[in-house]
Amino acid sequence: MKHKSSPVLLVVLVLGIMLQGFMQRKLIFPQWERDFNPGKGKIYTNAMSPDQILAVLAGFREITAGILWVKADSFFDNGNYDAILPLIRLVTMLDPSEIDVYATGMWHIGYNFTDEEQRSDRRYLPSALALGKEGTRQNPDTYELFFEEGWLWYHKIDDDYDNAVKWFLKAQTKPDMLPARKNLLGMAYQRTGEVDKSIDTYYRLYADSEKKYDTDQAFQNHQNRDTLESNLDNMLVRSVQRGYQAQVRHDKLDGYDVYPPFDVGFSLKATVVESRVIRFEGTWNVLPVGTRIRAVVRDADFPGAHGAELEWDAKDAVNLDPPRDQTFMQEQLFVKNRRFNKKVDMSKDPTMYPFAKDKYVLEFYYNPRSAPPHIQDKFGWSGEGMTDKNFLNTEVRKGQRVVFATLTLTKDQILRYGEWVDKTPVVKTSNYVDAAPTGTTADDVILKIPSLRSMSHTKG
Repeated sequence: MKHKSSPVLLVVLVLGIMLQGFMQRKLIFPQWERDFNPGKGKIYTNAMSPDQILAVLAGFREITAGILWVKADSFFDNGNYDAILPLIRLVTMLDPSEIDVYATGMWHIGYNFTDEEQRSDRRYLPSALALGKEGTRQNPDTYELFFEEGWLWYHKIDDDYDNAVKWFLKAQTKPDMLPARKNLLGMAYQRTGEVDKSIDTYYRLYADSEKKYDTDQAFQNHQNRDTLESNLDNMLVRSVQRGYQAQVRHDKLDGYDVYPPFDVGFSLKATVVESRVIRFEGTWNVLPVGTRIRAVVRDADFPGAHGAELEWDAKDAVNLDPPRDQTFMQEQLFVKNRRFNKKVDMSKDPTMYPFAKDKYVLEFYYNPRSAPPHIQDKFGWSGEGMTDKNFLNTEVRKGQRVVFATLTLTKDQILRYGEWVDKTPVVKTSNYVDAAPTGTTADDVILKIPSLRSMSHTKG
């Protein structure tokens, strides 16, 4: 027996389909674009389909995001970092209010992708910054992602400190910011060379901490107040001893700790000992331990590269797959006994260091603004107490005296191709002198400390 379709049912079905299409185009998608699209109005080609959007508005968005983040946590535990990136991106698209996912994603992208020697892949840093900026747009009422953005500039990039100050200032406008985290703004001002602003910041925060302690004598309030008082006292003393206040008064620096400027005596030799393996040797005539000289090996035409850094904040779009044909290696050369000797092995990470171009620049850079306090006590915040006969530079970082030198190598030299198969490539600064052989390796492990016993005396 045949059943005839009801004309009324067909009409209702057609009207339902038309209504669904109207709602998707006129109501559902605009609401998702306004409230949930990570670009705040930017349309992405990989945006969710209508049925996914419908599920989101039906209340499954947070549940789905939570399940995916639990899965991402298992990948963290297993060290499967590559698998985490798409999950981070998907979770932030499903639930842009997931602050912890944004913060963890920034840390993961900026810190976790490393080579065999635990050097991070700095090609990912623009993506980490872009993810953080997206997070601040999606969560403008809390301090956390503004602070994380500033921390990435302050700690990981360790350069362009104006950006650290900018983001820390934005974080401090949020009422939920933790008091202890506000103290970093004072340190960031020191790295921009704005010592007066650093002092003013500590005065302001100290006054706030005293008011807080008067109303609530909890241990953390007491500790924060004492920390700020110590920071303020140290800044006032250092601003005098390092000659900063004298410079403000346009006085001479005679008699201050930064005078006369100390010649650091930088020199360097780079030897390609094997394919993709470079040994850096050099001198740094500063005895106290604490110097780390930045070494960079990069494509000569790396986009946005200049002065041992990149234009890190070069984009707003979150791209989790940086160009695979670019090479940018950054390492710290630790100085001991006035010399450094570091072998940098890039042979085990060909995807991170593809060496696909024909020419490479080696850059060496030292900036007192990121030096430890005992070094700054002599060099000052901006290098007033430092000089170098060959490589003092006042242009690569405006308003600062830094040490900066460059050398070049070719692709064939780094990979030991062609004529360099049996010939060791060596490039060095004109003032480099090989260290005299000692006949022992003790210098590599023993720190030499001068004492009165090692000094010659004459009877008077």
